[in-house]
Amino acid sequence: MIKTLTILSLGHRTLEQVSVALAFLQIFQAVQRAKPENHKMKNHFSVFLFSAILLFLHCNQTLSQSPAAAPAKAPAAASAPPPAATSTAQASPPVMVPVQVSKGPVNVIKILQKAGGFAVFIRLIKSTQEDIQVFSQLNDSRDGVTIFAPTDGAFSAIIKSGVLNSLSDHQKIELVQFHIIPKILTTANFQTVSNPITTLAGSGSRFALDVITTENMVNVTSGLTNTSVSAIVYTDSQLAIYQVDKVLLPLDIFAPKSLAPAPSPPKPKKDDGADTPVVPKDISGAVSCVMLNTMLISGVIIVAAAFPL
Repeated sequence: MIKTLTILSLGHRTLEQVSVALAFLQIFQAVQRAKPENHKMKNHFSVFLFSAILLFLHCNQTLSQSPAAAPAKAPAAASAPPPAATSTAQASPPVMVPVQVSKGPVNVIKILQKAGGFAVFIRLIKSTQEDIQVFSQLNDSRDGVTIFAPTDGAFSAIIKSGVLNSLSDHQKIELVQFHIIPKILTTANFQTVSNPITTLAGSGSRFALDVITTENMVNVTSGLTNTSVSAIVYTDSQLAIYQVDKVLLPLDIFAPKSLAPAPSPPKPKKDDGADTPVVPKDISGAVSCVMLNTMLISGVIIVAAAFPL
């Protein structure tokens, strides 16, 4: 019976464990075959030996288990939730600071410099400080700005003739302002815009500027200048810069102004208190007749005295 129990308990054991267990079993069988006078001690030793075999097998089973087969211990700190922080140590939620998107107006001077070929127009804008006016218009108004930018070649004619240098500071300001429209005009707007267009220089017949569109051209005329838009330099929702190949000459500066008629000389006022000059009459004929009559009478008297009756 003990042998059967021992064999059943050897299931799933290693070869070494089985060998040791069989050795203990042989010792147990030898004790069982001992002399009968030692029967009492034999029973005690058999129980002890059988218990030792079972304890050996149980301890060997526990020690021989691989680390993978051993029951996994629950992680202590990894799975446990962190202790709740006290109210004083708890972090405050982040403050949402709105980011201000930069929407400042663009720099017209830099755009023209990057495009190239507008050195004279840039110099005029700077000298007249019209770049500040354009900046203010873009920053303070939602209407936008449109600029007709003449190229350096467009200025060559009035530079060689000395006309540009002969302009006064005020006339140069008006010339630059005549190329700036205080609202955005896209190429689609050119087809529906109302003429004449108002510029920063003003409006009226002396600053008339008309935009006329054809099938594939945009003509700009001032009465003295007729040119067309040859390129789009820059355009966005607030600013449009178009290249023109002639300087737009306003009538107020370059057209001869009609002279007013000269005032008539003032009429002399008549003085009622002054004496009217008396014109002497010609009495020479009357004097001659009196003298003739006197001579005739004198002659009659002398003849009558010479021949008395």
